[in-house]
Amino acid sequence: MADRLVIKKRGDDGYKTFSIRIKNETVDKIDKIASESNLSRNQIIQEMLDFASDKIEIQK
Repeated sequence: MADRLVIKKRGDDGYKTFSIRIKNETVDKIDKIASESNLSRNQIIQEMLDFASDKIEIQK
């Protein structure tokens, strides 16, 4: 089967793409962090979401 090119469908990498609206001030903060850390905006947002999602407590 070495003569075949295998192409995975988009989304099969365990990630999902979607749009969100973010305040300009928040984008500025994220961009500053990205610039200072030499990471992409996407990587920063992923790290922030991973951190926050483990720290959220829903009050009843």
